[in-house]
Amino acid sequence: MQGRVWATIIEGEDGFIGSPDARTLTLATKIDPQDPLHEAVLAGVDIGVVGIELATRRRNRFSGRTRPTKDGFAIDIRQTFGNCPKYINEREWWRADTTMSQEAATSAQLSAEQIKRISAADTLFIGSGRHGSQEAISNGYDASHRGGEPGFVRVVGPKRLRIPDYTGNNFFNTIGNLLEDPRVGLLFVDFATGGLLHVTGRATVDWDPEEACDPSILRVIDVEIETVIDRPAALSLRWSAEPAAMTKLTVTEKVVEAEGIISFHLTPANGKVVTPFRAGQHLPIALDIPGHSAKLRRTYSLSGSAANPYYRITVKREAGGVGSQFLHDEVQVGDVIEAKPPAGDFVLPDDGKPLVLVSAGVGLTPMLAMLHEVSTDESDRPVWYFHGARNGRAYALGGEVDPLIAANSNAARQIFFSAPESTDYLGKTFDARGRITAADLLSLGAGPNAHYLLCGPLEFMTGLKTGLEAGGVATDQIKFETFGA
Repeated sequence: MQGRVWATIIEGEDGFIGSPDARTLTLATKIDPQDPLHEAVLAGVDIGVVGIELATRRRNRFSGRTRPTKDGFAIDIRQTFGNCPKYINEREWWRADTTMSQEAATSAQLSAEQIKRISAADTLFIGSGRHGSQEAISNGYDASHRGGEPGFVRVVGPKRLRIPDYTGNNFFNTIGNLLEDPRVGLLFVDFATGGLLHVTGRATVDWDPEEACDPSILRVIDVEIETVIDRPAALSLRWSAEPAAMTKLTVTEKVVEAEGIISFHLTPANGKVVTPFRAGQHLPIALDIPGHSAKLRRTYSLSGSAANPYYRITVKREAGGVGSQFLHDEVQVGDVIEAKPPAGDFVLPDDGKPLVLVSAGVGLTPMLAMLHEVSTDESDRPVWYFHGARNGRAYALGGEVDPLIAANSNAARQIFFSAPESTDYLGKTFDARGRITAADLLSLGAGPNAHYLLCGPLEFMTGLKTGLEAGGVATDQIKFETFGA
């Protein structure tokens, strides 16, 4: 199997993963000898990992290098980042009483039964890699999740697959790797039986696919299959085909907050109180949209106070965004949507250290919820609220920010407009012209222990993070949340 890229799932007993420090993971588990990565992982190789919790749709990706340990192996982490959960299909999990592992079958192409399984799949994992200049941080491998409605992966033939690349894929880890090294590994999981179907081959990117009639599909990855390894009942883990029951929420208010941005107030349809949430968390919702065979699942940050008797999500209309367009155009007061309880770990650190809350565009949603929380806090914790928008017409919920700042003597705001209009100067709705920079944040003198929380477009956050680190801010003092269609 040497020289090929593979993807797999590594499992163990509850608690088998440890993190002795911020740059190391230890895994106390044994890898099945039939796993195509068995020998490589134990020998010490570059590896890409996606840690994913299907029940809550949380995930994190990282890359590093493996090394053997007495109880299994460790991963020395090179880089790590979070991901939007938009295309993750939610599932509850459990363990089977026993693992009846069967002999793996290896072939050079897909069988009729394997084609049937792939054609019904709503999830796959994809591995890719690159090795450029020596010691570059981007060297190594990446593991990524892909999801969609059942059948989103198109089987062209027993040796060829077509995988859509949907809107929202702003990191380009996989696509970027494949442009430099076409070797690719795919993994399809049989959630009901614990079976794993490993596929390795070579990929090309179709930048102008015939599937482009669907506005959510930007590109397609074509995979020419070289080897298939089928491992029935390889895992003790099992997942439900359908997520747990959701709560019905009634839309009680629909408020236009800015150009292309609308807030929805949601209360339990059964008259009960809302499930409590922490500022910064998001609300997973499911929408029944005509023409879609399955519920469309999206997550939106909660933008209101946790003290409110209702949830508030604030949604920007995105070009090609099926969920946001449906909410804007079709969902009205009195309609009912389904939701899971609030989730997410992008929340306020509770250590009382200074806070710098930084957002752009509709990325203000979790930050505004956090501002609500700290404005009712009786501590003397310093708080700075930075936000960037194009102009006053695009600045949502600005009228809510000022009273919160005024209510907290330890809070201050800085609103940046990149292209202010004449009326913006009259209304004094902003403080500075231009875009927020790391130099602006460093000039605050917030101190070495300050927490910097960022939310906005990817380019915005990566630029600030890089600048803050160059200015001496420790990496673990910077947290960020991605958003977008």
